[in-house]
Amino acid sequence: MDYAVVEAGVLVIAPKNNPHTITKYIMLTTNNKYPFFDLSEIVADNDIPFKPYKALKPIKAGNYIPDLKFLNDYTRWQSFFNGAQTHGPVSLRQFLNKPLVIAFYSRHWGQHGLDQLKQLNNIQQEIKANGGNLLIISDERTDELAKKAWENSYTLNFYHDEEKNIAQTFRVYSDHDPVWNRFSGIDVNAPLLATYIIDANKQVIYNHIDYDFLGTFDAEDVISSVYESSLITNSRKSA
Repeated sequence: MDYAVVEAGVLVIAPKNNPHTITKYIMLTTNNKYPFFDLSEIVADNDIPFKPYKALKPIKAGNYIPDLKFLNDYTRWQSFFNGAQTHGPVSLRQFLNKPLVIAFYSRHWGQHGLDQLKQLNNIQQEIKANGGNLLIISDERTDELAKKAWENSYTLNFYHDEEKNIAQTFRVYSDHDPVWNRFSGIDVNAPLLATYIIDANKQVIYNHIDYDFLGTFDAEDVISSVYESSLITNSRKSA
């Protein structure tokens, strides 16, 4: 009869006719069926970038935007008249010497973004009639925008800011607080659906951010804010 004994999870068998010959078999148990490893073998990956969380704090009425800069690069500007794309030089002075309505748009907001464009298109004539200008800041230039403009007969001016510098200036976009932290159903970090009015001195006189998707902005508030700011600007010029 062979003799067998278990030592630390190892089955040791010594034949009766030759007790000096020992055969060992590793016993698989629930305690040692997984390979052991030394904690010293764990190597930290220092290449993973760490981005500290910093909540968005969008610009509000009363703040100034002294570093608002637009580039003259024609590829960044896109204008539509009744759906057809127009071509021609863009005068930054024309935009900045009057109350300017600035709206941030991204196709990643889906129908909510399109609703915003529709509402802006509906009041753009009144904005101009009351002495203001309207400019939409988009985070990319796509063929889809031209298609939507044609289908909906947009008469709108767009500035494409793929680096999102303008959005960061207004603090409606940040890599440290992506929009999916606040909204479900969006998996691309895009600027908030925000609407601002700045006067000729680059002071914010109106702000609205669509946090709840119950509506974009109050059209009457926008038009009246443009009108009042235009009166103040013209009175200063005539003084």
